[in-house]
Amino acid sequence: MGTLTIKELQSHDEIMEAFPVMKQLRTHLDESTYLELVNAAQENDRYKMFALLDGNEIVAVTGFKPMITLSSGRFVWICDLVTDTTIRSKGYGEKLLTYVHEWAKENNYESVSLSSGLQRTDAHRFYEDKMRYAKASYVFKTTLK
Repeated sequence: MGTLTIKELQSHDEIMEAFPVMKQLRTHLDESTYLELVNAAQENDRYKMFALLDGNEIVAVTGFKPMITLSSGRFVWICDLVTDTTIRSKGYGEKLLTYVHEWAKENNYESVSLSSGLQRTDAHRFYEDKMRYAKASYVFKTTLK
């Protein structure tokens, strides 16, 4: 493990550098759609993207949105959190998620929330056991045609 740094990704090149890691979580995206969605989310939804670098290599990526709702008050919604599958269980996800917690506190947000696919049992153990998240609700979804 080299020097760990966390960097906000804003430029076209920075966002594209994160694509190989993000693609491991968002397998349905091609580069063009990924870039289009990140740009739109940054422009319209205050979406922020950060990478954890080990030396010069991106090892984990997160994307989140600061939000305010009547049900949750001021909170941060984590849209994406992924550690490179070839180097998991080295504390990278914990470090990046802890950074999001610190960012939220520094910016006066009261909590951090996320959803995780039902099939992602390893991720659920990480969130519940390691990061002390509690299951708070179910997320329901319908596709509009």
